[in-house]
Amino acid sequence: MLSPGDLKRGLIIEIDSAPCIVENVTMQTPSSRSANTIWKVRARNLKTRQKVDKAFRSGDTIAEPNFQKRPVQFLYSDQSGYHFMDLEDYNQFALQRGDIEDEADYLIDSLEGLRALVLDDEVIGIELPLTVELRIAECDPAVRGNSATARSKSAKLETGLVVQVPEHISPGDVIRVEVASGKFVGRVRK
Repeated sequence: MLSPGDLKRGLIIEIDSAPCIVENVTMQTPSSRSANTIWKVRARNLKTRQKVDKAFRSGDTIAEPNFQKRPVQFLYSDQSGYHFMDLEDYNQFALQRGDIEDEADYLIDSLEGLRALVLDDEVIGIELPLTVELRIAECDPAVRGNSATARSKSAKLETGLVVQVPEHISPGDVIRVEVASGKFVGRVRK
């Protein structure tokens, strides 16, 4: 059992008997002396993919669902969905496009650090690493001498995701993108 003070982004908890992954936590301390601190949680139901908002007070207990995180490798995608291989027992499984809609923009071949979320012997989702390295497919060409400016431009990545990058980045560069926000973190030197 967890207390509200243990809540953090990415944690999987049980809300109304359903497994949910925490997306955002805010804490409010009331000005009244007798009032409790309130933690407001925005989570996503891992089975239905719906957003769930819940408030917890200090002293509440939060259940953790009985699930496993297993290392997996992304293999390929086709019309039926996204195909993965469990790296512990080498079994293959597929997830439908709707099941991993948010994560699909970050999936590339040989992506390391993926984990499958397994609940009651059923894969209900995947967990991505904190950052992912992706190649720029399209963007305006780099302008010489603009590496010190703070201006940015749109860039389309190899997966189709569009992010804002500094002006000195050019097509073919590999960049690091933060998965939680979808923002440019840095260029990868290779």
